[in-house]
Amino acid sequence: MTALSKLLRTTAFQLTLLYLVVFALFAAFLLGYFALNTRRLINEQIVATVNDELQLLQGVYNQAGIRRLVGAIDVRSHRPGSSLYLVTTPMGEGLAGNVGSLEPGVLEAEGWIETAYRRLEDPESAEHNALVRVVRLPGGIRVLVGRDLEERERMLRIVALAGRWSVAIVIVLGIVGGIFVSRRVLKRVDAMTDTAQTIMAGDLSGRLSVIGSGDEFDRLAHNLNGMLDRIESLMRGLKEVTDNIAHDLKTPLTRLRNRCEAALRTASSEAEFRRVLEDTIEESEGLIRTFDALLMIARAESGEVREGMTEFDVAEVARDVGELYEPLAEDKGLTLEIEAKHHAAVKGNRELVSQALANLVDNAIKYAAPLPPCPPQQAGEGGAETAAINGVRSGILVKADTEQDRIVLTVSDHGPGIPQADRSRVIDRFVRLERSRSLPGSGLGLSLVSAVARLHGGELKLEDNGPGLRARISLPRASVPPQQAA
Repeated sequence: MTALSKLLRTTAFQLTLLYLVVFALFAAFLLGYFALNTRRLINEQIVATVNDELQLLQGVYNQAGIRRLVGAIDVRSHRPGSSLYLVTTPMGEGLAGNVGSLEPGVLEAEGWIETAYRRLEDPESAEHNALVRVVRLPGGIRVLVGRDLEERERMLRIVALAGRWSVAIVIVLGIVGGIFVSRRVLKRVDAMTDTAQTIMAGDLSGRLSVIGSGDEFDRLAHNLNGMLDRIESLMRGLKEVTDNIAHDLKTPLTRLRNRCEAALRTASSEAEFRRVLEDTIEESEGLIRTFDALLMIARAESGEVREGMTEFDVAEVARDVGELYEPLAEDKGLTLEIEAKHHAAVKGNRELVSQALANLVDNAIKYAAPLPPCPPQQAGEGGAETAAINGVRSGILVKADTEQDRIVLTVSDHGPGIPQADRSRVIDRFVRLERSRSLPGSGLGLSLVSAVARLHGGELKLEDNGPGLRARISLPRASVPPQQAA
């Protein structure tokens, strides 16, 4: 395909031609409308002038007779200008005027007529057109008064010439402008195509150029670049997940294999085989939990569960999760307090939000160290649930609250916390800090929480609780609480 044919096939050039045709037709319509109105205006001026003169000449005839009328017409016919006069006898013989010849039948017809004529002083000249009116006076005398239409025709020729030049200029400028716009658009489209081909070749770092004009191509480039950033991030995450799965799951799988081989070599009784099988089952359940977490993260990040989203009360979810984990917290010597008294509606997947909140509570219980018992004199009403040591509230706090148009789920503890430098890293898959290596877990809990928050249009933030960690899930609010709506 040649460069010219490629240019002519562009949508921009075809749209320019379409707009050019529409604009040319519109311009022709305007010029035609102007020409018709100009013709009408000139005709109206001629009619008004001729009617005035005829009325005056009729008055002269009525007051002074034919001789005075002939004299008046003779005087008027010798004046320079485009006026036409003729007075004839009942037989059609000319008595006075400046009209040499007329088309047949003009003098017999009364009213307005557009006719060809020759002037009396120049009978050999070309015929001219005139708009005349013939009036029959008492006694059979006919009077013709009119105006030459040369001025009107000259005006119409000027308008027609201007129209032709205007349409020609519009066409030329339109084609030139179309070529210019098409080349500019084609250049940007070709640049986008080259970038797309680079990306399809495997280089995900390629991005569409943004020139800063703010036009539709810039907006498209911004959106596509954002999409490419997301795709690159997902691909990088997929690679990291693959590497982490290969690294983190290789050890338990190796342990399973070694345990089974050792049992085959050394086990000598049914009890020993049973113990090895139980350990193998326990290890397998850990692997299944890991894969379940990976599948849940994949479902959340792919948006697969969006179709099943419904409106539900997050405060109720917080209370249910607190009730589920309260015995576990008590077994570890911790208090678990829930502050979720008000309605907090969110549209989303209740199962995933519950799982995300449960992960945060489970982490808080797992990593928070139990506080020493509060002296009886410091424990007011509520006992251990409201106890405080050195001004620091004890245990774990799960809170559901509203902040403007957001619903915020907060899980706060007074454990070791997470250093500022590691807070952005711990939400990646299989990332576990050194001090947590000895505790059970796969390093997928916070990854799932972050994926669920993003799925619902929210975000996960990890903050310092001084001491401890405060994890905040911010979600869009689905509706106004009933007490506020009232």
